Amino acid sequence: MNDLLVYNVLEEAAQKWPNLPAVYDEFGMLTFSELFSETEALKHELIKLGITRGMGIGVMAKNSRNFISGIFAVIGCGATVMPMSHQLKNAEIDDVLEEAQLHAILDDRSGAQPIANGDINIPMKMDSFRFAFSNVDKSKPFAAHVINPAFIRFTSGTTGKSKGVIISHKSAIERIDAANKALELGTNDVVVWVLPMAYHFVVSILLYIRFGTAIAIAKDFLSNNIIDITNEHGGTLLYASPMQIRLLSSNTDDVKMPTLKKVISTSAAISIDICKAFKQRYGIDVSQAYGIIEIGLPMINFVKSTEHPDAVGFALPDYQVEILDESNNPLPYGKIGHLAIKGPGMFDAYLTPPRLRQDVLKNGYFLTADYASKSEDGLVKVAGREKSMINVSGNKVFPEEVEKVLETIEDIKLARISGTPHPLMGQIIQAELVLNDGASIDIEEVLTYCRKRLSTYKIPQRVTIVESLPITGSGKLQRY
Repeated sequence: MNDLLVYNVLEEAAQKWPNLPAVYDEFGMLTFSELFSETEALKHELIKLGITRGMGIGVMAKNSRNFISGIFAVIGCGATVMPMSHQLKNAEIDDVLEEAQLHAILDDRSGAQPIANGDINIPMKMDSFRFAFSNVDKSKPFAAHVINPAFIRFTSGTTGKSKGVIISHKSAIERIDAANKALELGTNDVVVWVLPMAYHFVVSILLYIRFGTAIAIAKDFLSNNIIDITNEHGGTLLYASPMQIRLLSSNTDDVKMPTLKKVISTSAAISIDICKAFKQRYGIDVSQAYGIIEIGLPMINFVKSTEHPDAVGFALPDYQVEILDESNNPLPYGKIGHLAIKGPGMFDAYLTPPRLRQDVLKNGYFLTADYASKSEDGLVKVAGREKSMINVSGNKVFPEEVEKVLETIEDIKLARISGTPHPLMGQIIQAELVLNDGASIDIEEVLTYCRKRLSTYKIPQRVTIVESLPITGSGKLQRY
């Protein structure tokens, strides 16, 4: 029995629509048949190298046709894949390898070399991959507590204080089928892709391939480039972050995007003013969507995006959404409480410590750690994200990770990281530092130190030296 359901998605797409475009990128157009053929070739190379069931493999690459092939090829070997951003620095990659215990990493050389000892070259039709095994015992099974795992993702994009979320083949298919009941994508659609594939693969790229939708990959998120790609390929859906939508709304050219049917904002909250400016510029409503690694895409605001652009929308047909109090009891309409969701395609387990889904859910609901309200007709508005998390241009930053790096500097006694509003980025990182007695630091040297160890969006943009920081009675840093 073939239980590699995710790999079957690409194989079936190649059978159904062999000559339809699957990807538009800097190299031209790639059909579904060609995409599958390149993926099959890569899969067989990985099998020759010893990739098989029970392994965990990272794929680290920029947005590209090869990233898509890499993800599917690993899954086609029966292994579990971890999509990884090419922007990760070596220290972050080391954390991933330590936390996830990946057996190997496949990368496209667009970022740091993830594993120093080993450099096997795997040529592709365009560019190539580099492959290397880690020091993890090849016989040690990855996520042995999960049946037929397909994907592993960390809730913050790297490790830090985040959780490794495991999604099985069955759950991945369930969540993309549920999501497309609202997206209604098909073979006549073209998605203009500007977000990092590493953080948006399952309910995006996988979904598009399952339903025969072409993916037009933007080389960057400059507004003129997005407009050109949309108009060149007849883009029907733009899936973007608030920052990218803001840049588009500020574009002063007179060029429209007449083929666009839907614009979805994700990754962070978007302001009403940006939504209004975008509609005035292009004549299209911006719809917020609520995505979460553990569940997928349970809410989209297609119905009331004009009246309530600040809302994340209504639950999709297969999902139930509740607002709960501190005792996990439902709250009256309009009251703010904990956002809880249940439905198909939920994650199967956390990686470490191993916890199965049924041990995490409360009465079948997943508690998202976000605060929200729900109107009588079911419209959901998020009042606030998880308190410690910071959103920088759609990228999630956990303060603990940045603080840990700063506190490795000899002269820094204590660090506190927080987010401060920014008109373009959404938020930027600010750091408060307590120095050891008699110590002094050069701020630029501190930032250089961070640049070597952290992704660009995690580096503090404001640094303040303070005498002290508040500590709770239990000895923990007080954040708010």
